Amino acid sequence: MGFLTAQPSAQFSNLIKHYWSLESCLAPGQFHSQRIVPSGLPELIFYLDEKPEASDDRKSVNESTVVSGQQKEFYDLKITGNLSLFSILFQPHALALFFDIPASEFFNRTVPLRYILKDETQKLEEELAGASSFSERIKITEQFFADRLHKNNKKYELARIENSIRLINDSRGIVSVDYLASEACLSRKQFERTFSSFIGISPKQFLKIIRFQNAVHEKSKDGKLNLT
Repeated sequence: MGFLTAQPSAQFSNLIKHYWSLESCLAPGQFHSQRIVPSGLPELIFYLDEKPEASDDRKSVNESTVVSGQQKEFYDLKITGNLSLFSILFQPHALALFFDIPASEFFNRTVPLRYILKDETQKLEEELAGASSFSERIKITEQFFADRLHKNNKKYELARIENSIRLINDSRGIVSVDYLASEACLSRKQFERTFSSFIGISPKQFLKIIRFQNAVHEKSKDGKLNLT
């Protein structure tokens, strides 16, 4: 099994958390089950060989390239055969910028990329499949993202949302929605609407995910801690 990760270039450091790839070959009859839990981070995944089976039909992988939005519950992936995967793990607010549609459209779903970008998906898939290395795939992807950002008209709201995400992460999710709205210079309703459009879920739901992830992180460092 081969696993690689890499950081984005400086141009995308505020929008992409990291790139990762996985190469796996399982013998006939063997399988691996992977549980996916809400992380607060959307993802764009390219399956360059066989595709896994999802326990939830809404997360089924029937296409080679899918966008996974904010999740509200866990699900399992059953991996068999030859798996060749290249993935982009986004920062929470990136989907609305790269695809110019409300991130809430991806909520708790796995959406084929061709449903969003009909004319561009096939070309991108072919270029990535023909790439000779992990770094070359990153280069191809970043050129694609640069073109997408050039066409986007929502960048004027980016700083406001990025500051909200920073406040949430710094507080480990222990902050009120009213405080976040005040810091964004918006009413609570305006903030909730803007936040949901960029992030894909309400501020309250996102705060729960960040608190959960931080609790799991602390538990991993000290097994004696009570998860609650």
